[in-house]
Amino acid sequence: MKRRIRIIFALILMLTITIQITYSADMNSKGNVYVVPIKGEINNATFNFVENQIEKLNKDGAAAIIFEIDTYGGLVDAAIKIKDAIIESNIPTISFVNNKALSAGVLVTIASDHVVMSETSVIGAAETIPNDEKTLSMWRSVLRDTAQFRGIDPLYIEAMADKDIAIPGVIEKGKLLSLTAIEAHDYGVCELISSDYNEMLENFGINYSNIEMVDESMQIQFSKLISSPLVSSLLLTLGFLGLVIELFTPGFGIGAAISLIGFGLYFGGNILAGNSGWTEIVLFIIGLILLGIEALAPGFGLPGISGIIIILVGVVLAMDNLEYAIMSLSIAIIISTFIGIGLVRKGYNSKLFRKVILNSKLVTNKGYLSNTDRSYMTGKDGRTITDHRPSGFSMIENEKVDTISDEGFISKDTEIIVTRVEGSKIIIRRK
Repeated sequence: MKRRIRIIFALILMLTITIQITYSADMNSKGNVYVVPIKGEINNATFNFVENQIEKLNKDGAAAIIFEIDTYGGLVDAAIKIKDAIIESNIPTISFVNNKALSAGVLVTIASDHVVMSETSVIGAAETIPNDEKTLSMWRSVLRDTAQFRGIDPLYIEAMADKDIAIPGVIEKGKLLSLTAIEAHDYGVCELISSDYNEMLENFGINYSNIEMVDESMQIQFSKLISSPLVSSLLLTLGFLGLVIELFTPGFGIGAAISLIGFGLYFGGNILAGNSGWTEIVLFIIGLILLGIEALAPGFGLPGISGIIIILVGVVLAMDNLEYAIMSLSIAIIISTFIGIGLVRKGYNSKLFRKVILNSKLVTNKGYLSNTDRSYMTGKDGRTITDHRPSGFSMIENEKVDTISDEGFISKDTEIIVTRVEGSKIIIRRK
C-alpha cells in the first residue's frame, strides 16, 4: 500500500515538473518579426492598414515590427496618426527606408524606435503644401517633438521641412535638406545602413524565431489608389461629365451610367479608406433628388440651388481633407465645364447626338404652324401683370399671355409694347 502511494506521489511530482518546464519554455519562446510595408501615397487608407497591423501584432506578441518605407509622402494628418500609432506600440519598431522617405514619410520614419536605411536610399524634402506660416509652424513642431522623443537632432529634421533653416557645412538657406543613407548615418538620423533584416535585428539585440512578410490586401491597395487626390479628381470629373452628358441626352442612359461609375468609385473608395461614411452618400443622394425636383419645375429656384449646395458638401466631406477636396472638386468642375461646352458646340452636329436629340426646327415656311398665331400682337401695347426676370405674364389685347423681356428685368404693372413675335414667344420692352 505504501509502495503504491510512493509511486502515485512520484508520478504527480514528475507531471508537475514537466508542466513547469513546458510553461517556462513557452514563456521564453521567441516571437516572430513582421515586415509591414508603407509604400506609395500616405493617406487614411495607409493609416488604417498600419494601425490594424500594429493592434494585431501587439495582441499576437510579435518580437518586433519592421516598417519597410518607400514613399513620396502624402497627407500630413494621416502621417501624424501613423506616427502616434507607432509610438504607442508595445513592441520594438524599426523603420527601414528602402529607397525613399520623402515629405510626410520623414515623420513616419523617425517615429520608430530605430531607423535603418538601405545603401541607396534618401530621406528629406518634407515641405508642406500649402507652405503658409501657420501650417509650417505646426508641421515643424510635430517633427521636432518626434525627433527629440527618439533622440535624433531635430535641427536636421526641421531643415527638411523649412528652407529658411541653414546648417553650416550641410545645407544653405533657401534649400530643403535631403540626406543620403551615408549622410543620414553621419548626422545621427539613422543608426544603421543595411538591407538585411537579420543584420538589423541582430544589431538591435532583438531575439526572434522567424521573419514574416505582411502584404497589403487588394482592398487596401484599391482604397489607397481611389482615395488619392489625383484619382479622386479624375473620378469626380467622370461623375460630373456623366451628368452633363445626361442633361443633353435625356433618356439616353450612357451619361447616367458614366456618372454612376465615377461617383460610385469616388464614394466607395473613400469609405474603404476610412475618409467618410454613409452620411456623405445620403447628402449626395438628397442633392440629386432636389435637382430632379427642380428639373420638373419651370425656372430655377430653391430646390435647384439647395441640391447643388448639398451635392458639393457631400463630395467635399467624403475626402476628409478640405484642402484636397476643394482642389479635386475645382479641377473636376473646370474640366467638366470645358468638356460640356465642347459637347454643346460640336455635339449637336454629330451623328450620335442627332439620334438622341430633336434638332429639327418647326418653321412656318415648311408648313408648320403653332397652335395659336399671335403675330398680330406685334406693335401692340400692354401691361405687365407679373415681374419679368426675364419672362412673366402680360395683358395684351385683353388677353393674358406669356411674354419675355427684351431688356432685362421689368417690374409688375409696367406699360410695355410687343417688339416681335417668334413662334410662341412674345418679346416685349418698356414703352
